[in-house]
Amino acid sequence: MATKTKNPTKTYLISIGIALAAGIISALVSMGKMEEYAALRQPPLSPPGWIFPVVWTILFVLMGISAARVYLNSPEDWPPALTTYAVQLVLNMLWTPLYFALNLRLAAFVLLVILLIAVIIMTVQFYNVDKKAAYLQIPYIVWLVFAGYLNLATYLLNG
Repeated sequence: MATKTKNPTKTYLISIGIALAAGIISALVSMGKMEEYAALRQPPLSPPGWIFPVVWTILFVLMGISAARVYLNSPEDWPPALTTYAVQLVLNMLWTPLYFALNLRLAAFVLLVILLIAVIIMTVQFYNVDKKAAYLQIPYIVWLVFAGYLNLATYLLNG
């Protein structure tokens, strides 16, 4: 059982802040690379560039809320689900340099598949602690599948 009292407001703010910081770090890596991305041959269903930061901001906020819920609803100070959460955040952050900075789109796709598996595992772990936390990850899973399609298609279309 947790020995400290958990402050919900502080927990949510810190958790959302950590998730958004991961997104900001990723965004900084891709700055200046969006023009290169826009110049690539795009697959059908490719959204306009402005969609990406909007969607990712929403997803990072949902991740932070979910992680906070798991932390607040777990009898442990650091449940295993939060370790999986931290791993998927790191994997998420690694994708951007692979795809944008290094132009290693096939490697980025492989990493994205690993990320998707990690997020599914995390979601199941979240479900065991807090069902709402798990449900908040459904948009993330759907977006990762769509991102996988975009990633693989841009790799195939642009060799």
